[in-house]
Amino acid sequence: MYQILLCDDEKDIVNALKIYLENENYSFLEAFNGEEAVRIVREQEVHLVVMDIMMPVMDGIQAMVEIRKNSNVPVILLTAKGEDADKILGLNIGADDYITKPFHPMEVCARVKSQLRRYMQLGSGSSTSNLLQIGGVELNDLRKQVLVDGEEISLTPTEYDILKLLMQNPGKVFSPKEIYERVWKDLPYGSESTVAVHIRHLREKIEINPAEPRYLKVVWGQGYKFEKGARS
Repeated sequence: MYQILLCDDEKDIVNALKIYLENENYSFLEAFNGEEAVRIVREQEVHLVVMDIMMPVMDGIQAMVEIRKNSNVPVILLTAKGEDADKILGLNIGADDYITKPFHPMEVCARVKSQLRRYMQLGSGSSTSNLLQIGGVELNDLRKQVLVDGEEISLTPTEYDILKLLMQNPGKVFSPKEIYERVWKDLPYGSESTVAVHIRHLREKIEINPAEPRYLKVVWGQGYKFEKGARS
């Protein structure tokens, strides 16, 4: 049973989300402002957060900052149509995905399933894939562990899956659309900005100098690759 925290200051939205997801193997926690959401994540086992951005007391952006201080739980932000700046800001501070209001039930279910699948795989240790090592970056998919120059780093499930995809295909260039389709397993709406934010986060974690990356390279006009001959 997966426990999902639904957070929106409009109770009708929370109830609608519960209805959309009620046939799945989920239980629900409810919060109606960001402060409540932060407290629940600290005190209870939560496998996924679906949270609105615009809320009283503490908004979703502030709540994201607080949640990321202690947890890598996947977070899907709810945004109003046209709030592109808020979407990018949310991704910048650690959100894994976003859903634009008004949303379609099938979209909600698909995105929730996608995030839960990655999160549970990251923590399960059930994979039997081989060790991936390029230069000073080592990805152990059995342990769901990433080391950079011997030091373990903490990645969100989305960051981990992007890194794994690129390291499994060293030297191959993936467009943002391809990365989004293969990692999110969804139609690539808004893929360029979403993928770019996660790539930037990865660079900040695995590169000595993110402005001059050794590993995660951009091929202008085409996409991203993990440098095949990268050295530590």
